[in-house]
Amino acid sequence: MGSKLTFIYDGECPFCNQFAELIDLKSNLPNIEIKNAREKPKEIPNDYDMDVNGAILIKDGKFLYGEDAIHVICSEIQTPSDALLKMLSIIFSSKKRTSLTFPILITGRRILLFLKGIPRKLG
Repeated sequence: MGSKLTFIYDGECPFCNQFAELIDLKSNLPNIEIKNAREKPKEIPNDYDMDVNGAILIKDGKFLYGEDAIHVICSEIQTPSDALLKMLSIIFSSKKRTSLTFPILITGRRILLFLKGIPRKLG
């Protein structure tokens, strides 16, 4: 039995939403639970700003934030059944590539939420 994983993401962010859907349906990770932070805001720590840091991954009770969360979850994916998820897991399984790419995604998230008229912050 593998690690228990809980992935908490912003369901209004198109990037996050697509990634969460791919993980849920195509990652073949057996012990993962996916939660939309906008539907369950009490699941995130009080002082955590998802707008600045991004998604959360809880692995065996330990909280991982932002790029660390994405890096760890992509490192866990061994047999993705989707070409996009395979590409993402290759990119983000490298800590260096994650550090270079993640800030671009956070900026894109902010722009898309602004264009959609959705508040960037939860709650």
